[in-house]
Amino acid sequence: MLLVTGGAGFIGSNVVAALNDAGRTDVAVCDGLGHDGKWRNLANRQLADILPPAELPAWLNGRRLDAIIHLGAISETTATDGDLVIETNFRLSMRLLDWCTTNATPFIYASSAATYGDGAQGFDDDPSLLALKTLRPMNLYGWSKHLFDMAVAEHVARGDRLPPQCVGLKFFNVFGPNEYHKGTMMSVLTRRFDDVKAGRVVQLFKSHREGIADGDQRRDFIYVDDVVRVVMWLLATPSVSGLFNVGTGKARSFRDLMLATYAALGAAPNIEYIDMPEQIRGSYQYFTQGNVDRLRRAGYNGGFTALEDAVETYVKGFLDRADRFR
Repeated sequence: MLLVTGGAGFIGSNVVAALNDAGRTDVAVCDGLGHDGKWRNLANRQLADILPPAELPAWLNGRRLDAIIHLGAISETTATDGDLVIETNFRLSMRLLDWCTTNATPFIYASSAATYGDGAQGFDDDPSLLALKTLRPMNLYGWSKHLFDMAVAEHVARGDRLPPQCVGLKFFNVFGPNEYHKGTMMSVLTRRFDDVKAGRVVQLFKSHREGIADGDQRRDFIYVDDVVRVVMWLLATPSVSGLFNVGTGKARSFRDLMLATYAALGAAPNIEYIDMPEQIRGSYQYFTQGNVDRLRRAGYNGGFTALEDAVETYVKGFLDRADRFR
């Protein structure tokens, strides 16, 4: 049996779908379904069990698992409840790490590109950056993920026993089906799609930095299917451990993203640029781009989908259909 924490969420439900497609129905999901329709992310799936996070310790007691894929977290970059975020994102991760170590169970967990902060130190997943403690996350979410990355790195540096496979994945700007419950944390493409479809104007931020055009703020956008392929490859390659960026390695602009959306619908672009709110100008990132060389050196050769192709797949296969769920 496999356990996917956060399995009803965006990336988690896509991982569960891939496991089902690969013939695995012995998949347990640990997640809170709440009232925001997350259950729909799993409506087409076959599961061995589904349990709320509060029951996880008792559920794990005496159980044997093939692997834990730990994707559950409070992922809102605007979260402010420090105690809750640390308990959910750090302390639970530490308990699962200990359980997997004791039970010799592979452990694959979600870190985040938010650990890189403003990007002043670059976006290189070199473990020495953790040892030197040079990264400075800009929000509580990023710090909670960085704290766990550093804890794992400290275990590695001391030569402590760890799970037979221990992998952290620093996800960049993931988009794709089943992110609809995320509200303001949905990708810009998903939030703006209905406006594009209806012919309404789409607003993007002006640039407030010299040398950067309006709408040319760039992110490493990666389609969720590419993320899932990395996870599935790791499950099939238990010899690989480490901390890896998961992005395309190629930054693209928000304008590129929206132009690809218009193109997928065969519609004429209708974009206007508005002032960025004063309160976020000082902390706004103008560029993120993951260095994925370490992932490739580890043996991953699955490649990454070009932005225009990924947007077309997402728009035509999901967003522009009555049933948008995978």
